[in-house]
Amino acid sequence: MIIVYTGNGKGKTTAAVGLGVRAAGHNKQVVMFQFMKGIDTTGEVITSKSIKNFKIFQLGRKTFVNLKKPAPEDIKLAEEGLKKVEEYLENTHTDLVILDEINVATHYNLIKVEEVLKLLEKYKDRVTFVLTGRAAPSEFIDLADTVTVMCEVKHHYNKGFVSVEGIDW
Repeated sequence: MIIVYTGNGKGKTTAAVGLGVRAAGHNKQVVMFQFMKGIDTTGEVITSKSIKNFKIFQLGRKTFVNLKKPAPEDIKLAEEGLKKVEEYLENTHTDLVILDEINVATHYNLIKVEEVLKLLEKYKDRVTFVLTGRAAPSEFIDLADTVTVMCEVKHHYNKGFVSVEGIDW
């Protein structure tokens, strides 16, 4: 199965992590690959260390990607990250694979949509995939079995809140 969480609202990664925890609770093997993220102090990374069958691999730098002009290093890390996903799937039994921020990575041309589609087509009959991030390409939406669009109605940032530990990360 392929599931897409997209849209401009909050909660895409959170929904994917929740699904991962649910699957892990049923003894499924879960792996999350975080594209464009490298900060290992997020709640999901900390919690995953205490769940034996939920692994998280961060594939980005510890700094934000300049979306107007991604650095060559960000492109290289994303491309290498996609190869790591395939290597992992070739060598490790996995039930649920979360490709966190993959939609954004393709939107900003860090990874080619076609390369992700090849991966999905190759493994979709034996693995459930969850693709997260704003701006999901139409190709992902067309291929998906379930698509949820998070729609922002209000956001605490607009009231002056800064990023809140345990809520935003």
